[in-house]
Amino acid sequence: MKFETKCVQAGWVPKNGEARVLPIYQSTTFAFDSAQHVADLFDLKVGGHFYTRLSNPTLDAVEQRIAALEGGVGAMLTSAGQAASMISLLTVAHAGDHIVSSSEIYGGTVNLFGVTLEKLGIQFTWVHPDASDAEIEAAIRPNTKAIFGETLANPALSVLDVERWAKVAHRNGLPLILDNTFPTPALCRPFEWGADIIVHASTKYLDGHAVSLGGIIVDSGNFDWAASGRFADFTEPDPSYHGLVYTQAFGKMAYIVKARAQLMRDMGAQAAPFNAFLLNLGMETLPLRMARHSENALKVAEWLSNNPHVRNVRYPGLKGDKYYALAQKYLPQGASGVVTFEVDGSRADTQRLMDAFKLAKIVVHVADARTCVLHPASMTHRQLTDEQLVAAGISPTTVRFSCGIEHIDDILEDLDQAFKATFN
Repeated sequence: MKFETKCVQAGWVPKNGEARVLPIYQSTTFAFDSAQHVADLFDLKVGGHFYTRLSNPTLDAVEQRIAALEGGVGAMLTSAGQAASMISLLTVAHAGDHIVSSSEIYGGTVNLFGVTLEKLGIQFTWVHPDASDAEIEAAIRPNTKAIFGETLANPALSVLDVERWAKVAHRNGLPLILDNTFPTPALCRPFEWGADIIVHASTKYLDGHAVSLGGIIVDSGNFDWAASGRFADFTEPDPSYHGLVYTQAFGKMAYIVKARAQLMRDMGAQAAPFNAFLLNLGMETLPLRMARHSENALKVAEWLSNNPHVRNVRYPGLKGDKYYALAQKYLPQGASGVVTFEVDGSRADTQRLMDAFKLAKIVVHVADARTCVLHPASMTHRQLTDEQLVAAGISPTTVRFSCGIEHIDDILEDLDQAFKATFN
């Protein structure tokens, strides 16, 4: 099936007389005919659902759809994007291990990695997304377990050279884990460029309507955990499953099974069936929405580029942008719906501009059908130091403008009146 068809058809295939639309299995528990069958489920000898903390038929159908869209062998929903990022790393790393991460990633992820996971004994080294191969390799240690980045950084909008980073990772026996939230598989499929694991905050464009919190981890099935030599947890017996060895028992699905059987089992960061149902509805229109988001964002970026009160505009789909060439390679169908710009003024000017918007609402969110705006330095990245803000590509006058799917004339009119109210 083509991508657009998968968005509507993949995951749930009703049998004779079953519901045409994916049902909501709003149940924590499932009934069985024998104790042995339940025992086999607990030992991972057979597939199936026995408790929604681990899996559920509604979640399973949505996971299959997302895996099909990204081109992976399996996927796992989580309660939020932060949970997906956390579990994606805890599946491969534990106390005493080390991760190399791009410095230009979402501020909440910076805190998750640099504060919370550091407290758990996992160390991080930060490198710029434009770092050379040598600089990336210099950050790798004997105890490094993964390289992490964002396909399209939030809010810096730097485009990661996925193919190059993947080659560096693989030369060193490491998986490349990418957050693909902003492009979604409608605009970029990182597995085709060498990425190994993909995470999403499905709360954003995959849902598209700001109604269901969630995250997702997708496994490409391509990374050879045994050949790497760095992942004893995959290649040696797991005592919590009577000595089961993931690479032997599950082959290409070793990673995603381990993520569910160990991390989801113990942490319980599961998505709710109703949220999964809403996410499934949102994904049906994903290619239509992403095309409109990208079209509107490009026009907004062009408008901002001609505004005398804007110091600079960052949008990789805009000719002349630093990442335009990489966007043409990885995002040829559009560079998503977020535009970042710096106001040519003070922090106070920027906040007055924020308050002057009417159609665009100030929200602590991004990437849904409605145009919204945010001031990262005082909101999503508020916990970062000045040095961390610079590393994340943010200044005190940076504005993140998320273009919705409204008519472009109305979006531009709102921008025009807001700038006039602020500077005239």
